[in-house]
Amino acid sequence: MALLRLSMLSSVTFAFSLVFLISIPTGVIDPSLAGLAVTYGLSLNTLQAWLIWTLCNLENKIISVERILQYASVPSEPPLVIESNRPEKSWPSRGEVDIRDLQVRYAPHMPLVLRGITCTFKGGLRTGIVGRTGSGKSTLIQTLFRIVEPSAGEIRIDGVNILTIGLHDLRLRLSIIPQDPTMFEGTVRSNLDPLEEYTDDQIWEALDKCQLGDEVRRKEQKLDSSVSENGENWSMGQRQLVCLGRVLLKRSKILVLDEATASVDTATDNLIQKTLREHFADCTVITIAHRISSVIDSDMVLLLSNGIIEEYDSPVRLLEDKSSSFAKLVAEYTARSSSSF
Repeated sequence: MALLRLSMLSSVTFAFSLVFLISIPTGVIDPSLAGLAVTYGLSLNTLQAWLIWTLCNLENKIISVERILQYASVPSEPPLVIESNRPEKSWPSRGEVDIRDLQVRYAPHMPLVLRGITCTFKGGLRTGIVGRTGSGKSTLIQTLFRIVEPSAGEIRIDGVNILTIGLHDLRLRLSIIPQDPTMFEGTVRSNLDPLEEYTDDQIWEALDKCQLGDEVRRKEQKLDSSVSENGENWSMGQRQLVCLGRVLLKRSKILVLDEATASVDTATDNLIQKTLREHFADCTVITIAHRISSVIDSDMVLLLSNGIIEEYDSPVRLLEDKSSSFAKLVAEYTARSSSSF
């Protein structure tokens, strides 16, 4: 349609020019010049299209430069390693997470997402974080990994302020199973052990624990079986179990489940929960819950609402109090689940 409009504009312009040349009195313009003008006018359509294309292309390139300048002005992440303040190799040994007056916003001009949170996740306990959409659950986890830097307050893990150590030292000691399981193009081995830190026996042991051992053994190339980009040749449940295998290999003292079972079926959810109870009994497990059933057997439940802590207690005590927000949330979830059948 745009090409048609451009051609019509060129034709109208050329026709107007011809009428103008014809209407000029004899002798005002040399006939040879008039013929030359008409000849050049025939290529007006092509020239006009080239001019418009050039201007559009220039505009696109200017936008690219603008984006590069925008990215260049983004503040750099903190250093990966701070040599003068590196944690001990055994850190964290207890896995206690102490949060003090934590305030977080995503940009200086934006409102606070977390507004003065203070609580402690005891080492070796399972803590479930629940709340409605936008309550700040994922923001809290992002702050724990320092994907987002706090505006005020602090997080201490076994007494160490995470803001005082490098990102590499922090993130290397934590494990996470995300909501959207990630697999990279390569092999089963490279997806489980990208840094080649473990033996094949350890990898097979992790696969057996997450119930993927038999599936991988049936493949012709075993651990060297190919994985396509984003793990497209694996099901969603299998991808999530591969992520579980990674954390089983790493065995960090602190494990975060960021709605890890939201996109898998109930059977896979139960398998993940069973594996976590068996092999991470002495670890601090922090679970952002999509299904209330995922945190109902936790040691503690943290209920967030609009960036503040509304309730923090054991699920048994919260359920005993029928007026508690957690009890109401469980009742609402149960009613919704019942109506879906």
